Amino acid sequence: MTIDTALLNKLTRLGGITLEDEKLEITKNHLSEIVNFVENINALELDAIPASFNPLDSKLPMREDIVEFKPEIAKSVLDNAPSAEDNFFIVPKIIE
Repeated sequence: MTIDTALLNKLTRLGGITLEDEKLEITKNHLSEIVNFVENINALELDAIPASFNPLDSKLPMREDIVEFKPEIAKSVLDNAPSAEDNFFIVPKIIE
């Protein structure tokens, strides 16, 4: 697949970029090389090669959820807040 001027103009418009006229040809050639490289990768027959990692085969380690009450964590967080009261952050009112 080659990138022609119409496609490049569409891509620059969609990307919100502008290219100088002297860089158009160079950019078309670079993009065409990238697309051809990807097409070469897609043409490889990889069905006989096993995947080195398949997320569908992996199992998540199961652990028991343990509830811990540590009020010192909340205190240390609220100590760094600009404004706090009764273990809550105080924030400016945004809706009138």
